Amino acid sequence: MLLATLSTACAAKLPVHDFRPLEAVMEKAVSDTVFPGGSLAVLYKGKVVFHKAFGRMTYDPNSSPADTTTMYDLASLTKAVVTTSIAMQLVERDSLSLQAPVSNYLPAFAKNGKETVTIEQLMRHTSGLRAHTFYAKSCSTPKELFSAIEADTLLSRPGTTTLYSDLNFMLLGRIIENITGQTLASNFLHRFAAPLGMTSSMFTPPQAIIGRIAPVEKDTLWPFKVPRPLVNDQNAALLGGVAGHAGLFSTTGDLLDIVRMLMHGGTLKGHTYFRAATLRRFLTHNSNQRAVGWDVRSSDGHSSAGDYFSSSSYGHLGYTGTSIWIDPEKELAVIMLSNRVYPSSENIKIRKFRPLLHNSVVKCLGL
Repeated sequence: MLLATLSTACAAKLPVHDFRPLEAVMEKAVSDTVFPGGSLAVLYKGKVVFHKAFGRMTYDPNSSPADTTTMYDLASLTKAVVTTSIAMQLVERDSLSLQAPVSNYLPAFAKNGKETVTIEQLMRHTSGLRAHTFYAKSCSTPKELFSAIEADTLLSRPGTTTLYSDLNFMLLGRIIENITGQTLASNFLHRFAAPLGMTSSMFTPPQAIIGRIAPVEKDTLWPFKVPRPLVNDQNAALLGGVAGHAGLFSTTGDLLDIVRMLMHGGTLKGHTYFRAATLRRFLTHNSNQRAVGWDVRSSDGHSSAGDYFSSSSYGHLGYTGTSIWIDPEKELAVIMLSNRVYPSSENIKIRKFRPLLHNSVVKCLGL
């Protein structure tokens, strides 16, 4: 009798969360055309407490429903999930130095005032490089694209201004490939995707699985006769679909694996991907609100992480409607994937949606 009473008491203490308000937020986003469909995963205290998909592949009522195995174009989540993760390993193994000038790895970069730009400045977006350029208008090959970046001038003195820039991570992707002698895709596969069991995470997905991939906007400006890679970002397409700033496709289920690893300080299931000290180093930030490769929760009240994530939180967004936010203090992570750019990237309703989503998650968990 005593054992039964204790068992009942313990069971009563287990939290039972009501996620109906969170489901309502996602369902309203679909009905309000924030995105055609999306997949949402919530990891709390090491457990997946919510994992569900909403909506469809497109706004056509006859299109396939989205599910938790639907693959999405992660866009700039590639910067954090792929490029930053690989950079952490290379820094730890002394193959890459955050303090070294970029020109140590790309000698042609040392011109027009860029001689002192460091790897860390690329990763914190304080390099002084411009935010974005549609290189397909003037370049037709990856070599021409990188030559254009190398010949460019800076908008500000390195280390003085924060300007989020795709160019920074295009360069980082090329540097990683030069150091390792392998493509970025191969690096990610062998260093992270394969050992973590991320079987649905890849660059340049094959035509055979196109039905699993949520569509993005149609590029009517592609100027080349060669087939355009599937990735939404045009510069990533010019680079063959494999780039340091964009190009990875994945699912919420796969991303749970790498997020779990991050939340365990770089180790998962007995395998160490990088040391906890390395992760802490990369997450150190100052007033510029950027860690090394990751974003951090802004203090101005306008964070996409909402109002309740702690100041130690870190995350990243993707242009296509994707995001990861991790709160180490609350032991909470939220992964949201969508194709908000279908059929047009002019739809920016997701900007108001993201903080509402994260607020709802925290409220449903009673945190």
